[in-house]
Amino acid sequence: MTELLEGRVIAHLGQGIAVEHNDTITLCSTLRKLDTVAVGDNVLWTLVSPDQGRIESILPRRSVLSRPSRNRNIRPVAANLDTVFVVFAVEPHCDFLLLDQYLAVCENNNINAALVLNKTDLYQSDAIEQELLTYQSLGYDLYRVSAHSSSGLQALKDALKGQVSMLAGQSGVGKSSLTNAIIPDKELKTNTISATTKHGRHTTTAATLYHLNEGGDLIDSPGVAIFGLAGLTEYRLAYGYREFQAPLEQCQFNNCRHLQDKGCAVRAGVENGEISNSRYQRFLKLREKMPLT
Repeated sequence: MTELLEGRVIAHLGQGIAVEHNDTITLCSTLRKLDTVAVGDNVLWTLVSPDQGRIESILPRRSVLSRPSRNRNIRPVAANLDTVFVVFAVEPHCDFLLLDQYLAVCENNNINAALVLNKTDLYQSDAIEQELLTYQSLGYDLYRVSAHSSSGLQALKDALKGQVSMLAGQSGVGKSSLTNAIIPDKELKTNTISATTKHGRHTTTAATLYHLNEGGDLIDSPGVAIFGLAGLTEYRLAYGYREFQAPLEQCQFNNCRHLQDKGCAVRAGVENGEISNSRYQRFLKLREKMPLT
């Protein structure tokens, strides 16, 4: 009987999947019946030839981050994430609506979230500072960094230690620059994966997991900029706002939409100042754009 080995998915390479086991990387295929394998997955696999493996099963995930794919399907992007560090910046502009969308998705997927304000060498308005205070009051850690001047990078690197993380953010916020600063030998590590799997040039199509020199792992997913709201119900979107979670249980009606509904505890919280009105207004905008179920 072929021995079952336990490994970890660290990259997608064309049609193959790079699996790490005991510091060795093997290019694997998957059984047809398996669900989509994601980077970060722990898997059971077998060696079918000296340099080729086959993934037999996916071990239970503690978390999974997905994105919309074709025909309204959901495709896993990364598994077993501990924290998503949401990167935003003064320029091009602080998109707090997108930031709230990221946080709502993380809240609903058992993934911790933290905030990274990049380009701190640029001017920040009082309005931005007020919004940041709101997030910090909700328990979200905030890291102020500058990839340009390297300010604050060590604190961010320290936060990445001992966990599996991902940086997420819209185009232009400097996520790539931060990733390169955190993984200065990224190209070398990427080439090593390609060489050890005998895949030639590196052709990652989804994400790649890198071991950080100072400890911890970072999943880099350059092609995934936005976490979609697909898969979230109207209730789960509201639950994704951390300050809504307690009031949700106090709304007079189970199907409360948190608009002008009678006995809405969320709106009451906004009116009495316990819930940020700007966060509430962004919730309403996200509610309008999500595929309601």
